Amino acid sequence: MVVTAKWRQHIEAWQRSGMSQAEYCAEQQINVRTFTARLSDYRKLPAAGSAALIPVHIEPSAPASLVFTHAQGHRLELPASVSARWVAELLRCLA
Repeated sequence: MVVTAKWRQHIEAWQRSGMSQAEYCAEQQINVRTFTARLSDYRKLPAAGSAALIPVHIEPSAPASLVFTHAQGHRLELPASVSARWVAELLRCLA
């Protein structure tokens, strides 16, 4: 169940009060079982500002390739492992 603002206020007031749950509920005229159920829901909520770690599995991807396409439709595909200097020299020659 969703913990409403009303229940959040009751729970936080009880925590500050120093009273037992039964004492607080009697004073506030709240059903003890209902209070206990809302307290259980409240405790299951993530703490404000808390960070959670999420497990992540990373699989290596296939090596990418470099693809050059000319305006006239010519296409040159090179493996990603090709030297950047070699590609730069190639582009200078084509210019």
